[in-house]
Amino acid sequence: QVQLVESGGGLVQPGGSLRLSCAASGSSFSSYAMAWHRRAPGKQRELVAMITSGNSTIYTASVKGRFTISRDNAKKTVYLQTNSLKPEDTAVYYCKAGRLGTAYWGQGTQVTVSS
Repeated sequence: QVQLVESGGGLVQPGGSLRLSCAASGSSFSSYAMAWHRRAPGKQRELVAMITSGNSTIYTASVKGRFTISRDNAKKTVYLQTNSLKPEDTAVYYCKAGRLGTAYWGQGTQVTVSS
């Protein structure tokens, strides 16, 4: 069992930055693929970025070059550094842990990009 708690969301102006964190509890954190998803108002949830247990990363096209996902296995934490934020990045951001067909989700953290 894995529990995930996101933090770091908030209100930021266009062009600004936020660092989202997802702290995990439970064992074997390093063996999980970790991901950030988001759900914008009126839209379906989408994958933003993922990092594997081997530290390979993938990003959705709209955030490439602006967002960076990373993990600290000793702290059981995954991060999402978001730069050059745009109003269309406004969404609830969710952390996900996945392994062998099992997935765990956090409760989400709100990111609002507005002037």
